[in-house]
Amino acid sequence: MKPLLSRTFFFPSSKFLRNAPFRPRAFSARPHPRDKLPLRPSKSLVEDEADLSDWLDDLRSARPDPFATRLDRRADDDGDEEQREFRPPRRNDRVSTLGKRRGEGLRRGRQDGGGARRKFQPRSEDEDNVGGRNLKRGGVGEFLTEDEDEDEDEESEDEEILNKSRTALFGQPSGFDRRTAEPVPRPSSPGGSDSYLSDTRFDQCSISPLSLKGVKDAGYEKMTVVQEATLPVILKGKDVLAKAKTGTGKTVAFLLPSIEAVAKLPPSDRDQRRPPIHVLVICPTRELASQAAAEANKLLKYHPTIGVQVVIGGTRLALEQKRMQANPCQILVATPGRLRDHIENTAGFATRLMGVKVLVLDEADHLLDMGFRKDIEKIIAAVPKQRQSLMFSATIPEEVRQVCHIALRRDHEFINTVQEGTEETHSQVRQKHLVAPLDKHFPLLYALLKDHIADDVDYKVLVFCTTAMVTRLVADLLGELKLNVREIHSRKPQSYRTRVSEEFRKSKGLILVTSDVSARGVDYPDVTLVVQVGLPSDREQYIHRLGRTGRRGKEGQGILLLAPWEDFFLHSVKDLPIEKGSEPSVDPETKKKVERALSHVDMKNKEAAYQAWLGYYNSNKKVARDKYRLVELANEFSRSMGLDNPPAIPKLVLGKMGLRNIPGLRAK
Repeated sequence: MKPLLSRTFFFPSSKFLRNAPFRPRAFSARPHPRDKLPLRPSKSLVEDEADLSDWLDDLRSARPDPFATRLDRRADDDGDEEQREFRPPRRNDRVSTLGKRRGEGLRRGRQDGGGARRKFQPRSEDEDNVGGRNLKRGGVGEFLTEDEDEDEDEESEDEEILNKSRTALFGQPSGFDRRTAEPVPRPSSPGGSDSYLSDTRFDQCSISPLSLKGVKDAGYEKMTVVQEATLPVILKGKDVLAKAKTGTGKTVAFLLPSIEAVAKLPPSDRDQRRPPIHVLVICPTRELASQAAAEANKLLKYHPTIGVQVVIGGTRLALEQKRMQANPCQILVATPGRLRDHIENTAGFATRLMGVKVLVLDEADHLLDMGFRKDIEKIIAAVPKQRQSLMFSATIPEEVRQVCHIALRRDHEFINTVQEGTEETHSQVRQKHLVAPLDKHFPLLYALLKDHIADDVDYKVLVFCTTAMVTRLVADLLGELKLNVREIHSRKPQSYRTRVSEEFRKSKGLILVTSDVSARGVDYPDVTLVVQVGLPSDREQYIHRLGRTGRRGKEGQGILLLAPWEDFFLHSVKDLPIEKGSEPSVDPETKKKVERALSHVDMKNKEAAYQAWLGYYNSNKKVARDKYRLVELANEFSRSMGLDNPPAIPKLVLGKMGLRNIPGLRAK
């Protein structure tokens, strides 16, 4: 009875009452996120607002409303994925978003002064977090506490994922470490390639015996090319800017020498109230931070006195504060927004950062693409000048070079493992594109997946969609078609995302429908096919999505599905080995089956997908150049979902998009 009533009435848990008693507040009519609110002496504003925000999020998740969210970029502190989706504000927005902005990080584009009102800018979604439970040691679940587990017991998504898991086709790949719940390298299959590996073994490098034992237990023997090129230089104490393809072992390349640097330091005073943090690793997304921390934990197996902690959005600041205080934390992995939260709101944290000996910027190009330059500059200013700095990146655009001037020493070494003239995408990944009208996309996607499943019993597929709401629509459709499917996007709770990510990492016979939360750096072993539905945000995003397959020398396949008016994108990737593919046959019965499945998809999900689709393509200069044509295309997408009339969109949203009074749109 209680769960039913709790959807309507406020029944605070004992934990909520203990930690954050609800007290009505008075809010100004047009407050700014930096406005100061009254504080109780015993609680920080971040903790108080975060608790209140959590309660409101729980209440909303019980009665989902895809339109009842803010009209802005709603990216998480770590650049979480919201892909240019336009959402109108609602009455309680002030309460919920203030807590998230304070408690989960600083958004891209925030003004330094804080006084001027922020101009609306659409933002691509990345995603991109940690918050699971019941995960094995060495995985991201290790960084969670029992307190978080108690909160998650009440999430409706728990039952959903458990029910789905009962029918999942699990398989333990031979390269999967049962002890650590992490993938380990293994010999590639016949026809695969070991070109990503070098001939140099880790024991040929000047690494301590304890670290070598950890490396061996993690399943590593030979170095990858990027590890061979960077490790000797980093171990000498030099600053390094390294360019390497995705999936080539960059994480171990910076973690291993960082661990060595900490191991050589004299033991710190155990009675210190706030012991120093010696290694600081900055990652652009929650998933990448969680993955790096889990990898560090494996390598630290024989270094019991060295501890690694992770701080990211999506978890409560107070819990992270307790964890860092109660456990060893010589190595800290963080996302930029949450790190700044701790610098500004955690007592003594800034002092602990003055002990940093090694600063690492992982996926530096992605950090800057997501608008974290000012955050990075302030983080660099918060750590000692006398330090070693490492930057790892898949590409080296001009902005990365500019940050090098403030992050790295003048005598830093640039190490490029992507030689001029070589392909930017892995040669063992077969790429093709299909161009078809929008009304054929859903049947074609279903036919492509069915054909792939028939060809490979151990299939493992990633389907990338343009926005979070379109991701939800496609996942619902494929679920109605009885495919074994999961979904990940920024609208899902972080704990759900983490559990699904871990399940996909360990499974075979599974399809993961995702937004760009999974586009960069996330290591899903043995992915057999990557399908990209719709226009990628740019060339680099196409390459990073494709990089989820063909990892560690394995073979893979990539398919890009575009509409005829999207084929201009092919010009930007004409130097890549993308062949024109032949459409799979879609018989009338298959088409009817897809149409029936679409008719069973919740109407609210279709409405949300339509609005998100319109917002995403409205942010593309080439597509949105002609607003009248844009609306025609959006309504074509609406018809592809089986809707005779396009859904109505709030007038405020249309105004923000610059689409008021455009024929073909319905306003409400």
